[in-house]
Amino acid sequence: MLVQSTPAEQRTVLYNISWETFEALLQETGEDRGSRFAYDCGTLEIMTPLFEHENPKSNFGNFIIALAEELDIEVRSAGSTTLKRRIAKKGIEPDTCYYIQNEAAIRGKEKLNLETDPPPDLAIEIDITSSSVNKFDIYAALGVNELWRYNGQDLKFYQLVEGQYVECESSIAFPIVSVSEISRFIAQSKTSGEIALLKSFRTWVQKRIG
Repeated sequence: MLVQSTPAEQRTVLYNISWETFEALLQETGEDRGSRFAYDCGTLEIMTPLFEHENPKSNFGNFIIALAEELDIEVRSAGSTTLKRRIAKKGIEPDTCYYIQNEAAIRGKEKLNLETDPPPDLAIEIDITSSSVNKFDIYAALGVNELWRYNGQDLKFYQLVEGQYVECESSIAFPIVSVSEISRFIAQSKTSGEIALLKSFRTWVQKRIG
């Protein structure tokens, strides 16, 4: 077992964990726990997010909803829902994720099963410290088409191409959005109130589509 703690995240890593044990831990700890799991072929990372981690997540969520509203696109927020596929022996709980292109396909569903349901279209990962599992491999195995990854300083967009993530400049779900523009607003969040930031972001979106 390895425990790593920072002001942003505390990570505990367990090795040689069977899929059955992973699923039992998910069931026993329930959906209301504060930690998030990432499982990759026997390695289980348990991450407990702290303030420096959670605040950017809130801002990203605000941006996604504002974009959807201004572009008149339906979305389904899936939050930190456990995404897993037994056959791949991989599972993860993103900081937040969304159904956008596939929103209609899961509308009305109360439970998500990636064996039969499509994966989220966009996942957002905030890793202030280095993860002990390869999250790219996990998300690729789950088929998540777009990934935004933020390390506290830099934001990068990735698109899944033939089973591998390729860095890209613009969002797949929201083509009007570039990584540089979202980065600018995330940087602004460090000195601005959330409501002022959201208003500024909405104004920018309206100008882009106007």
